[in-house]
Amino acid sequence: MTPLFPGMRRLMEMREDIVVFAREALGLSEKSVSLELSPLEGRGSDRTFFRLRWNREDSAILVQYDPKRVENAYYADIAAFLREIGVPAPRLIRHDPAGCLIVMEDLGDTDLWSLRETLWETRQVLYQKTLTIAYRLHSFPKRDFPSARVKLMESFGPHLYLWERDYFRDHFVRDFSEIKLGPSFERELESELAALAERLAGTARCLVHRDLQSRNVMIRDGEPFFIDFQGMRFGSPFYDLGSLLCDPYVHFSVKEQEELLSFYYGLSNWDYSWTAFRNVFWEASAQRLMQALGAFGFLGLKRGLKAFLEHIPAGLRHLQLASLQAGSLPRLRELSVECQRVLERKG
Repeated sequence: MTPLFPGMRRLMEMREDIVVFAREALGLSEKSVSLELSPLEGRGSDRTFFRLRWNREDSAILVQYDPKRVENAYYADIAAFLREIGVPAPRLIRHDPAGCLIVMEDLGDTDLWSLRETLWETRQVLYQKTLTIAYRLHSFPKRDFPSARVKLMESFGPHLYLWERDYFRDHFVRDFSEIKLGPSFERELESELAALAERLAGTARCLVHRDLQSRNVMIRDGEPFFIDFQGMRFGSPFYDLGSLLCDPYVHFSVKEQEELLSFYYGLSNWDYSWTAFRNVFWEASAQRLMQALGAFGFLGLKRGLKAFLEHIPAGLRHLQLASLQAGSLPRLRELSVECQRVLERKG
């Protein structure tokens, strides 16, 4: 018999602990029901996902998370809260905070991303439903939020907006594009982006998903469900709109983007004119895309998750479009064009 190395033994013990927790959560007898545990693709957030199967047709999802990433520990309580306010999210079955384990409803494998090649008429309806749910989240009264029992990450404000643009400059501009900004240009860019952050901070303040893109919207029986909302916080609704409608993972024509943005605009009586609303959308999209490109660079280069690098060309095209449409971000537009030249040289 081959002896087990200490690390291998510990891994097997951890897996046994996971199976025991899953059985208890699902109320399954160890002897009478066979439980199959299959790993799922990771999502780049210090979590491991498994699909649990039993009785041939029954299934659930088990998540093992790293508590060092604080937001992961918030997921379960946020999930329960979202369901309370009518925002579709996976049903929580059991959460073990000490063991950093969650068992929750299995929503299947279909998300908006997997439907990206379907006819626009089909996708349009699903995106309209998604935007309606997003508006439900955005319109929840801040004064009614149960902060005593549901913890959130830091709200959007000067500090977080600064972190996002530094993340972009460090991991995408410097590390991926290998561009060193001149002192004068860097000062002008920082002034421009700080002013952008100030304008976004002055927009309506509400609950936002913070990562509302196609892979975080599951589709079951034609209805959307939100997932990966552990980063939910208070911020600008335009950030979520930029995440969804300027998503580097999927393609929209400008006409399709405009149709969906107009649909969301029609859900409420805004204090903005359509022109002003549209301008803020493009500004918020630029902010979001800086964060996304920074994440692609960080995950691809520092974490070795090379698949994220494949989405850089689309993200960069979106950033060029957003900075052009906004009309208030000439330095960011100039920088995005230079990054595009670098990308083309790299092939």
